[in-house]
Amino acid sequence: MRRYGGPFLLLLIGAAVLRVSLFGDLYLRYVQAGLRPYLIASGAALVLLALTTAALRPAHSHSHTHSHGGSRLAWLLTLPALALLLFPPPALGSYSAEREAARRAAQGVGTFPALPDGDPVTLTVAEYGSRAVYDSGRSLKGRTVRLTGFVTRDDDGTWYVTRLVVSCCAADATTAKAEIRNATAPPTDTWVTVTGTWHPKGTLGSPTAWPPVLDARTVTKIPEPTNPYEKP
Repeated sequence: MRRYGGPFLLLLIGAAVLRVSLFGDLYLRYVQAGLRPYLIASGAALVLLALTTAALRPAHSHSHTHSHGGSRLAWLLTLPALALLLFPPPALGSYSAEREAARRAAQGVGTFPALPDGDPVTLTVAEYGSRAVYDSGRSLKGRTVRLTGFVTRDDDGTWYVTRLVVSCCAADATTAKAEIRNATAPPTDTWVTVTGTWHPKGTLGSPTAWPPVLDARTVTKIPEPTNPYEKP
């Protein structure tokens, strides 16, 4: 059985990748939707490689295995693959958001394109933050906006609607958030949709304007979306 350790490990990893990418939307917890075909191809390639390796490996290839501790170490590597296959980790949440200092947008102060007609206007949390902190045209003034994200909070009770912004995969996630006022905070990590109006704060383009503030009118609890991340 030991001679199949390597192929078995490849098979587990390939099956785990296929499980999260081919049979549902779990892959969206880790990467952007456009990378799905590459995950499927990688998982299929690993499974095929495992089966081919097992079929071609000669029966005597396990000689002297009793003298090798490396085979036991190799079997330990199956644990992470089994965990991914059986218990996929959840999407990043408030813990990941709190580890990162407040992210500043790369742009300077300037005018932004006009918002669409009609209220409330749906914005990503990152879009709202950019307009609130950097828009010299004050395009948010007098508008009702709708933001969706999960709840994070400070020790003093201040709470935020928060999203993690992912360019490629969860490893490059950064944080966007908006402070919510005039509403009771749901439990941390609860997903909510908040409608409200922009509350001007601080000097435009300065650290005092961060994080942006929203005066809430409604706060509605929602299920976690299939894709929990925003694109930059």
